Amino acid sequence: MGKADKADKTNAMRLLDRASIAYEALSYPSDGTALDAPHVAALLGEDPARVFKTLVLVGSDGQHYACLLPGDAVLSLKAAAACFHVKSVSMAEAGKLKELTGYVRGGCSPLGMKKALPTAADRSALNHPYILVSAGRIGQQIKLSPQALAQATGLRWADLT
Repeated sequence: MGKADKADKTNAMRLLDRASIAYEALSYPSDGTALDAPHVAALLGEDPARVFKTLVLVGSDGQHYACLLPGDAVLSLKAAAACFHVKSVSMAEAGKLKELTGYVRGGCSPLGMKKALPTAADRSALNHPYILVSAGRIGQQIKLSPQALAQATGLRWADLT
């Protein structure tokens, strides 16, 4: 189970606890400023290919979607649209992220969003025994197996980069 004190737990950690999904809570020094995934990877001594960023998109159908991809990768909007069976997708406005997910930019987790969004993760995650995703707060990450993340979120695997 998670190793964070009860008071320090985020919604993402509580969701994993309720589902009895094993994870490790990791922290890195932060002044509350959003850092990109490669910077987070460096602070944690991890390969950026294991630190997955959560991007929120809006489809041509008006629906919101979430994509997870390695910190050192660039999302293919065309691949994301195909994955969600919509004509096109674009990045959601950063200013609306908290309203949509309950999380701020740099601390957006695929776990425990206000409203669960259809989610896809880049298939490259399956090449690793574990990956890291935001715990829902800047300065905190969750380390877990890709399979555990899929179990917790119901995500689909796709080639997104």
